Amino acid sequence: MLMTRPGFDTLYEALLNRDPSYDGRMFVCVASTGIFCRLTCPARKPKPENCSFHETVAECIEAGFRPCKRCRPTTPEASADPVVKPLIEALEKRPGYRWGEPDIVRLGLDPSTVRRAFKRHFGMTFLEMARQRRLQEGFSTLAEGGRVIDAQITAGFESASAFREAFAKILGQAPGGFASEPLLYADWVSSPLGPLVAITDRTQLHLLEFLDRKALPTEFRKLNAFAKGQIGFGRTEVTDQIQEELNRFFKGKGGTFETKLALHGSAFTRDVWRELLTIRAGETRSYSELAHALGRPEAVRAVARANGANQLALVVPCHRIIGADGSLTGYGGGLWRKQRLIEIEQGYRKTAAG
Repeated sequence: MLMTRPGFDTLYEALLNRDPSYDGRMFVCVASTGIFCRLTCPARKPKPENCSFHETVAECIEAGFRPCKRCRPTTPEASADPVVKPLIEALEKRPGYRWGEPDIVRLGLDPSTVRRAFKRHFGMTFLEMARQRRLQEGFSTLAEGGRVIDAQITAGFESASAFREAFAKILGQAPGGFASEPLLYADWVSSPLGPLVAITDRTQLHLLEFLDRKALPTEFRKLNAFAKGQIGFGRTEVTDQIQEELNRFFKGKGGTFETKLALHGSAFTRDVWRELLTIRAGETRSYSELAHALGRPEAVRAVARANGANQLALVVPCHRIIGADGSLTGYGGGLWRKQRLIEIEQGYRKTAAG
């Protein structure tokens, strides 16, 4: 089943409320002005009789409407923000640099404005994002066999204790606690939506999570207990495979993943995850539909809990579960990521439709 299209009244209410859960997924075309907008556009709201709603920019243009110059619906929201774009570009050029508010001021930007913009778009501040990137650089050094002190320097930390504390905050364990002869190997993989931690053995992917996922330390501890404390740093062929598949996915060249998965959870939880794997890119389900597909229509809440417990982001597509009214619902990686993933997968949906 393809994504349930919300009714006119629901979409018009979302337009009046500037509901961000529909941003990038639905657009409003205004007959009285000949333009189309995001549902979050700050412009004065049109009368309902002048509105029609479409799922893509292409449909709006094909219907003869011009893009609004205020909300810029043809540009991804974060990229359209003049505060966000230069800082993202600067961070990519200097990922190991220790960014601070004076650097933001030197770029001619107001720190409070930057803080609000990044929180709105990404759910974190620019300085938090920069700190995460520095840790990512240090993680790479460890995965390549480097010493903790080398990783600390690469990550731009002057203090060893500060580096250990920051590292432990992400995974719940300091670098010195990792195994030297591991059964499972931890490394990071990149994506346009931010870096992810990948934990693999020689044949399977056990965990794939965004570095800023709040549940990551808990998930890591559970997996480490399963491995009897034998998680270490390193990269396997499985890590390389999932990186290649993620690259193809984000370039629009492949909506499926072939990496072999290790599913850790109760029998019911694993059943939910296997059912999620049947949902193709470009399609969505509601929690109720997922429960019915499992033959457990009364277990909607249990299905929702199992969906939220997924520790294989993107690959087990829990982001394809939306509200019964078509709105976005909670997502551990952040609603901004869920929105972007659904936008990307609309392209796979159109390809399948041929």
